[in-house]
Amino acid sequence: MNWLVALLCCMALGAQAETFDAKVIAVMDGDTVMVLRNGKRIKIRMANIDAPEKEQAFGAQSRASLLEMVGKRQVRIDSQAVDQYGRVIAFLAVDGLNVNEAQVRRGMAWEYSYHHSDRAYLALQQEAQQARRGLWSQATPSAPWLWRKTHPAVRPDAPQSSVPSASSAVVYDATCAAKRSCAQMDSCAEAYFYLTRCGVATLDGNRNGIPCESLCPGGIKP
Repeated sequence: MNWLVALLCCMALGAQAETFDAKVIAVMDGDTVMVLRNGKRIKIRMANIDAPEKEQAFGAQSRASLLEMVGKRQVRIDSQAVDQYGRVIAFLAVDGLNVNEAQVRRGMAWEYSYHHSDRAYLALQQEAQQARRGLWSQATPSAPWLWRKTHPAVRPDAPQSSVPSASSAVVYDATCAAKRSCAQMDSCAEAYFYLTRCGVATLDGNRNGIPCESLCPGGIKP
């Protein structure tokens, strides 16, 4: 039945994919905004990037960079899924500018494409590193996902009631501390979360990018 649960998770996430326009009413940090659509507030987590947390070095600069591009503006939102916090994962564009890419190009966010494999984002990050832009001006910048592990009190805001929520099958422990083996995973989506967001490499024993293959037949992705 595990494969069926994984498939249902994927279907629930895929059903959220759509493209729409909305106005940015708040910028939380360098990769998260709140938009207003048809009178409803929706929290957007930008896809393929991970910006420094507000309490982290360059967190304030990253937020300021995003605010400059999208603050109080109408943006195009290409949604991909809904995460375990109820945030819509999406690409943002304003006046033809891919905002997700711009944050990486400016050195205001790390690329966090799927399994770090999107060559466009990798190239943008390399460009920023070589030019020592933004966070890359630091001698030893700390990746946000690693920084959060040492600052467990830092968590995204709880989902708002007006934000679209994922299927209950996608809700799982997001502390990145409770589970370490495939036997502890309840779904393929959860396995991918622990591999890609928590860095639990033991879930991908043969290093082919697919965690817990008994849960993810054929490499099914959430």
